[in-house]
Amino acid sequence: MTPPKNTICLWYDNDAEEAARFYASTFPDSAVGAIHRAPGDYPAGKAGDVLVVEFTVLGLPCMGLNGGPGVKHSEAFSFQVATADQAETDRYWNAIVGHGGQEVECGWCRDKWGISWQITPIALTQAFTGADRAAAKRAFDAMMTMKKIDIAAIEAAVAGR
Repeated sequence: MTPPKNTICLWYDNDAEEAARFYASTFPDSAVGAIHRAPGDYPAGKAGDVLVVEFTVLGLPCMGLNGGPGVKHSEAFSFQVATADQAETDRYWNAIVGHGGQEVECGWCRDKWGISWQITPIALTQAFTGADRAAAKRAFDAMMTMKKIDIAAIEAAVAGR
């Protein structure tokens, strides 16, 4: 099988397979693919250890590399997940935060491996991009007070309530 032309490579200490399985069980159109073991010893492990895990997250091809400690993730890279409603927003947010993750602000959270996620309701994006710039500012100001996005509060802000 020919690999995809472009793959997101994520560095893990030594738990890429665990992360891939979590993503696959949490998000639709996600799966764990091939698991490749190291053919020899390397700085972060021994021959036979899981070295690379191929997986998809929401249809995006990814590769988890067990490179060992020392490389940390930052918000400079994040997965942005557009959600249709509050139930979907809550489901993804709670899965990430409830599985050892951390709340951040403005719809961002970080999973237990340090990967950043933006759980972004479509209603929030629509509020920011609408023609009514005053309503967009009210929605933005409301978002700035939130961790997990509350769609009802965003809609109230847009309406001026």
